[in-house]
Amino acid sequence: MEKIKIQATKRDILGKQVSSLRREGLIPVVLYGKGKDNMSLSVNKKDFDRAYKMSGGSTIIQVEIDGEKTKNVLIKDIDKSPVSDSILHADFYQVRMSEKITAPIPLSFVGDSKAVIDLGGSLITNKSEVEVECLPGDLPHEIEVDISVLEDFEAVIHLKDIKMPEGVEIKDDIEETIALVEPPRSEEELAELEEPVEAGEMPEAEKGQAEEGETEGSEEAKSSEAPEAKKE
Repeated sequence: MEKIKIQATKRDILGKQVSSLRREGLIPVVLYGKGKDNMSLSVNKKDFDRAYKMSGGSTIIQVEIDGEKTKNVLIKDIDKSPVSDSILHADFYQVRMSEKITAPIPLSFVGDSKAVIDLGGSLITNKSEVEVECLPGDLPHEIEVDISVLEDFEAVIHLKDIKMPEGVEIKDDIEETIALVEPPRSEEELAELEEPVEAGEMPEAEKGQAEEGETEGSEEAKSSEAPEAKKE
């Protein structure tokens, strides 16, 4: 995979004033790392969006600061606008290429399941990413999970079944089930789902709630009818 590079500039604009940077098409960024002082930077929004799309937060990015120093970083946290969903702020975590790190890596489910295609089942996935430990240079962009092994409704895929790249270790519970196929509903089950509820009929749970409400209402009424206590 090609190296992802991005240009950054040191900034003195902080706090609420960073909104002026956004109007200029820039994103405020904070660079931090183990044993490193925090550094306030800004990056071009279009360049950042491209880098983030390519890295997904799990691939090393090379950040060149003011055309001089180059840092190897991971995009750790991003803040998005609740209105436009555009990125407002990001954190760059500087890594040491000789030290192992932990990072979440997305799972990509590939292949075709016989239990889905031929037997009409539904694929169920219980995990979208996995925590791994490795050297920064060994971080995979994603981890593929081949679902073609799910040939029937008894088959399951555990984390331990995934073939990991060399030097990459799973930190989550390897016995955890991450994919299986549920059989289709029977005709009886489908018929029950489609069965209309008769007018005036109330599910048992709702009946209980209604009766409880009536009891409480009666008690309140009795309380309101009680004679007023004498004032001293």
